[in-house]
Amino acid sequence: MLAGLVLLIIFALYWPTFYSMVEIWERSETFTHGFLIFPISAWLIWGRRHHLARIEPAADWRGLTLLAMAGIAWLLADAGGVRVVAQYAFIAILIAAVWSMLGLQVVRALFFPLMFLFFAVPVGEFLIPPLMEFTADFTVTALQLTGIPVYREGNYFSIPSGDWSVIEACSGLRYLIASITLGSLYAYLTYRSWKRRLVFAVLSVIVPLLANGLRAYMIVMIGHLSGMKYAVGVDHLIYGWVFFGVVMLLLFWIGSYWREDEETPLQTDAVPAGNIHPLGSSLAFSSKKPLPAILIVASVWPAYAFFLDQRSLPELPTLAITPAQGWQTVDPVTDWVPHWVGADRQLRASFAKESDKVQIALDYYVSQRQDSELINSQNYMVSQTKYEHWLNVGESQVAVVIAGQPRQVRQVLLKTRDTQPRRLLVWQWNVIDGKQASSDHFAKLVLALARVRLARDDGASIIVAAPYEVSQTEASAVLERFVRENEAAVMQALAQVSAK
Repeated sequence: MLAGLVLLIIFALYWPTFYSMVEIWERSETFTHGFLIFPISAWLIWGRRHHLARIEPAADWRGLTLLAMAGIAWLLADAGGVRVVAQYAFIAILIAAVWSMLGLQVVRALFFPLMFLFFAVPVGEFLIPPLMEFTADFTVTALQLTGIPVYREGNYFSIPSGDWSVIEACSGLRYLIASITLGSLYAYLTYRSWKRRLVFAVLSVIVPLLANGLRAYMIVMIGHLSGMKYAVGVDHLIYGWVFFGVVMLLLFWIGSYWREDEETPLQTDAVPAGNIHPLGSSLAFSSKKPLPAILIVASVWPAYAFFLDQRSLPELPTLAITPAQGWQTVDPVTDWVPHWVGADRQLRASFAKESDKVQIALDYYVSQRQDSELINSQNYMVSQTKYEHWLNVGESQVAVVIAGQPRQVRQVLLKTRDTQPRRLLVWQWNVIDGKQASSDHFAKLVLALARVRLARDDGASIIVAAPYEVSQTEASAVLERFVRENEAAVMQALAQVSAK
């Protein structure tokens, strides 16, 4: 079957992208459902076989436009190391190939089964911080309404019976992704009108968010009322999944009252009844003319990406800073180290001047490639798990004034778990071509375009941190002073490394 053969060739061309999805399915319980998406889509397509038998497949050159656009998106995403965008583009390439080979009528008939393939993309980790924030807000508010006093700092809070924290596992991302995937499938199979399907899909987003907040509140209350005997260990997770399962069953049960069993007649340019042909011959038929064009358009992007990956990297000198205006190198101020991965040159140092002390972390990336990127989800201040010694108790984009000039930086507040915690104020920003990047998304796009154009695609992350005891204002003044007096030395050190 020509259509199937072309799809297999596309899978082979983009195998690294597909395999990157499989790797995440294997290692993350959040995305294990990815293994089921392609089989479910195939099953849904098989369920449409009688409708497909009434459609005359026809090559549609308009599909090549979508194929080219998806290919360009994949190339930029691959060049910038944005896996999730590359994975979405890969699914779009598959759908565009089906459109090009079999025509728009076939795509319309298979709209949901084809769109369902997008659920195979393991996406959503960027939602963890806001979901953690929402869960903490919900839980603390519910506890206060219950009459329990709460002291909160970031996503960590204390009540009279003990201390609690909202970590990544408590964000509810697993519940949300499972609910959206199952809810969309349930809506498609249960309803016939797209209006009801859309309403149920929206409920599949809202319900797990509220349910996760209620689950977190119930777990804290169980621990509080039991004197911290229950809901503080493995049973914590068990209660959560049992509660989520009950909520989803209730959602599906309520949704069943509005089910629609009658199929809406398929609106297509159907062939005469006497010319109805079986599914196999329907999908096997397609004009051979567009096949070379489809394969050329689909293959040019991974071929160019392979060429980019073969470029050799230059030899780099050691990254070192010569502090200015009286600052001296000292032993590490704290044991905290930021988690930045894949840098070609890295510097961790501490400096002091009089009573002021500052830590600095420089990470320089000479070229953007997979697992060695300036902007990467694996680059973070501290891991949000309950076993980390250093805790992230506040993170935001803020405007600071350095040498009289406003500047946007990512500001992070850290503290230790000690009885008398140590605290750090951290500022972080990125530098591309000697200039501060305005945002991570903008930096990603700039670096990807530079790599595709064979231009310089190097960049650096700059982190400065200062300890404080009570007020972060004192630490802000120290950081402002250090950056004002040493930024020229830092930029000179980066310029020496990046010289080619």
